[in-house]
Amino acid sequence: MANLKQSKKRVRVNEEARELNMAFKSDMRTAIKRVEKLAQSNDQNAGEALTSAVKKIDKAVKRGAIHENNGNRKKSRLTKLVQNA
Repeated sequence: MANLKQSKKRVRVNEEARELNMAFKSDMRTAIKRVEKLAQSNDQNAGEALTSAVKKIDKAVKRGAIHENNGNRKKSRLTKLVQNA
C-alpha cells in the first residue's frame, strides 16, 4: 500500500477512473451487441441502434477508455454489418 499522501491520492483517483472506464466500455459493448443482433435479424431498427452505438463508441474514445483507432475500427465494422444486412 502507498505511504505518501500523493501516492494514496493517485491510487484513489486511478481506481475511480478505472470504474468509470469500465462503465463506458460496458455501455459501448451492450450497444454493439444490440446492433449485431438487429442486423442479423434484418430488423429495420438496426440503423437507429447503429447511431446509438456510434455515439457510445465516440464517448468511450473521447473519455480515453479505448484508443481512437479501436473505436474507428468498431464503427466501421458495425456500419458494414448494417449495410450488408
